[in-house]
Amino acid sequence: MCSASASVTTDIRITSLLIALSLLAACATTPEPVVEVPPEPEPVAPAPPPPSPPPPEPDKSEFRISIASVGDMMIGTDYPRNHLPDDDGMGFLAHVTPELAAADITFGNLEGVLMNGGEPGKKCSNPNACYLFRSPPRYAEHYRNAGFDVMSLANNHARDFGEEGREASRLALNAQGIAASGFEDTYSVIQRNGLSVVFINYAVTKNSNMLLDYEKAFAWIEACDKEHDIVVVTFHGGAEGADVTHVPFAEEEYYGEPRGDVVWFARGVVDAGADLVIGHGPHVVRGMERYKDRLIAYSLGNFATYYGISVAGIKGIAPILTTTLDGEGRFIEGDIVSTIQLRPDGPSIDSKQRALNMMRGLSLEDFGHPGLIFLPDGTVLPADRPEVPRHELQTDEDTAP
Repeated sequence: MCSASASVTTDIRITSLLIALSLLAACATTPEPVVEVPPEPEPVAPAPPPPSPPPPEPDKSEFRISIASVGDMMIGTDYPRNHLPDDDGMGFLAHVTPELAAADITFGNLEGVLMNGGEPGKKCSNPNACYLFRSPPRYAEHYRNAGFDVMSLANNHARDFGEEGREASRLALNAQGIAASGFEDTYSVIQRNGLSVVFINYAVTKNSNMLLDYEKAFAWIEACDKEHDIVVVTFHGGAEGADVTHVPFAEEEYYGEPRGDVVWFARGVVDAGADLVIGHGPHVVRGMERYKDRLIAYSLGNFATYYGISVAGIKGIAPILTTTLDGEGRFIEGDIVSTIQLRPDGPSIDSKQRALNMMRGLSLEDFGHPGLIFLPDGTVLPADRPEVPRHELQTDEDTAP
């Protein structure tokens, strides 16, 4: 019984195994179903944001810029013999450097040239009375250290050693970061406080921006006014000497050389678009006026000259004139720091405020209502003024209006 029963069980197991194998074989040969995957949708670019409105134009009437200006400078000459300062000019401007360096832009008129060697542009019959000025190029560093940013090379001594000398001066100043111009059809541009400030320097000297060519000057100023925020015009004009402190409202001469009608010129450039007008050349100070909200200073005198140019009496009195303008060129306020030069020293602060007192008196005497108030501390403020027309060119017989 035991053997027969085992045989049946074995058959059942074999049958079950065959069925299982069949099922496994069937599963192994059944293909897996294919699942269709839909394609990814194309990404949709976001809509561009609307363009931002352009930033509003700045209100330049709220801008402020200060410009310090001085007159003639010449820190010694080595021609025809050595008349350079004992310390090689290192300390010549030390007393006034704090005042000069405080402004946003500082301007001066450079008499003579900065060069080594060279040939004089004119011959002198008497070397002892030879008014030719040549300083070493290294002196440009003294001007930079004192705070100067821009200088005029438009004057009667800028060509003492010909155009080569004037070009040597420009290169020496540029090497110290000081802009310089005055050659015909040239100007200097300085960017400061978000404003473009152009300096155009005039003289009655050959190959310079010509003061005497009034209509050309006016047209050029008008063009520059369209390209720059602030237009500063400087000029080397008017007669020379202690007796020419008053403007004559007429054409001036010096030893037969035409020196221009400086009032006609200055008011004309303001009408054309100038915002600040600075004069030098007479070797003495002259008055100031506010014309159409713009400041005109007719002469800032001798500021820093070491021998060769007289600083006796009123010729040694000069201002540092700092003018604050708004971004559209209107005169906001000024400041006159009086200086005096007592040789062999350079300029120093004048506690007697002689330059301030002279300029106040001359302004009132020449213009009646100059449109300015001069305060005892040197502050200069705008004041009401009747409308002033630009005067007609006058003859010597005419009188000032």
